[in-house]
Amino acid sequence: MSADLAILGARVRTLDPSRPAATAVAMSGGVITAVGSDEEVRAACDGHTEMLDGRGVALVPGLTDSHLHPFWATSFAVGRDTSGCRDRAELEAALQDERRRLGPDAVVRAWAVDYAHFPRGLDGRELERLAGGPALVVLFDLHTYLATPGVLELTGVTGPEPFPDASEIVVRDGVPTGELREFSAFFRVADRLPGGDPASRRRRVVEVLGELNALGLAGGHVMDGDAQTFAALRDLEATGDLTLRLVVPLWVKPEHDEAVLEEYLALAGERGELWRGGVAKFFIDGVVETGTAWLEQPDTRGDGRAPFWPSEAAYADAVARFARAGFQCATHAIGDRAVRAALDAYRAAGPPAAPGRGRHRIEHLETLGAATLARLAPEGVAASMQPLHMRWRRPDGSDEWAVRLGPERVADAFRTGDVLRSGATLALGSDWPVAPSDPRYGMAWARLRRAPGAPGSAPFEPEQALDAEAVLAGYTTAAALVVGDDDQGGRIAEGLRADLTGFAADPVDTLADELVDLPVRLTVVGGRVVHHVEG
Repeated sequence: MSADLAILGARVRTLDPSRPAATAVAMSGGVITAVGSDEEVRAACDGHTEMLDGRGVALVPGLTDSHLHPFWATSFAVGRDTSGCRDRAELEAALQDERRRLGPDAVVRAWAVDYAHFPRGLDGRELERLAGGPALVVLFDLHTYLATPGVLELTGVTGPEPFPDASEIVVRDGVPTGELREFSAFFRVADRLPGGDPASRRRRVVEVLGELNALGLAGGHVMDGDAQTFAALRDLEATGDLTLRLVVPLWVKPEHDEAVLEEYLALAGERGELWRGGVAKFFIDGVVETGTAWLEQPDTRGDGRAPFWPSEAAYADAVARFARAGFQCATHAIGDRAVRAALDAYRAAGPPAAPGRGRHRIEHLETLGAATLARLAPEGVAASMQPLHMRWRRPDGSDEWAVRLGPERVADAFRTGDVLRSGATLALGSDWPVAPSDPRYGMAWARLRRAPGAPGSAPFEPEQALDAEAVLAGYTTAAALVVGDDDQGGRIAEGLRADLTGFAADPVDTLADELVDLPVRLTVVGGRVVHHVEG
């Protein structure tokens, strides 16, 4: 069978030990059919093969972000992206610009807001002054939100309300402050605001997928699925609008009743050509900045003493139930106590009962003690981490994350180097829209442990920095291994999926400080060119 598409004259880093380098790749039916010299690959082509000039293109296996939320673009990444606001004045200017665009009575929405812009603490009245009226914003960690008094009134929030998890409407002196902690509290408010018709939501998702392709991403692990997500994926794939290869865990929540759990268990085998389920996602804690991360010892403000679920036993029972049904399990665990709870639950549950589902995994692991770290590799649990989350840290340790942990625990933070040295699998990602989705930025942070383009600044815990080969593996071979797809992708080799990313130069040979400016020339997903820029 002749090839559908061939790329010739490129520089190919295959990550296949049997043939580490090549100049050409051919593919047919979404599968790589030939890898080698231009002459060898031409022999697999005929007059029907589309020939792509790869001169000036450095090909690597298609990059995969192992933790992102593209469908949350319609809930959390709404309105103005404020990630570029360096101080309170720039945040105010961005919110006021949105106010002028929307009108005086509209609800201004914004996301990626930094805690540092509210030095006196989160207060909806302060936000109202900055935004010039009603507003709802998402803090950068996606676990904390701030609403103005007008938005609280509009949505009928007058005081504390019970939630089945650790979510909270923060109240001071009997009055809501506007701070909303965790997802249930956010949706209690956001779901009662106008807007968000299905057609607009779909357009936004397609837009985001295209943006991810343009950044060189060929795949992702979507950490927030439900039955409706699967329906949306089927629709997107049917119309050709699905341009990323996705693994989509079902988000299992403490409040789910037996009917929902049975529905989810029945979805274990759901899949399409470019997507599949078979993974269950759990949150066992929150985040450090709001005191909702679950820690071995309380943080410096006395918080961090409880899990997100009502009890550790209830969480462990849910993990066991899904593992027995063949699901791989993924757990959001930021605090060291949360990581230990996830490991304990996985050990009790055993590996996924169905073959090809990868290994159980833990997301984030922002603080990790030596004894817990030592368990990852022997117990076959993978780590999925996002070093670029350090972008909010301050060199003087004055950021809320560092203040709450204290200097001793900060030294055990983001231990990517130690995780690899322990022999555990380490997959890398962004957690978009928590942090920028650009894998070049993520790769740079993993290598530098500081902001790229700032060579004079001191790195955070430099001994935890990864080398260029390990970072590329974190976005390719490890990303495939963690979901059990290592026999299908993560390398450029005959018989594997035709997912490729092409840069203007090899990212391994590119200086880390220059990675963010490295042009993305080509992205191929399942043998289909989804992004191409001539050199």
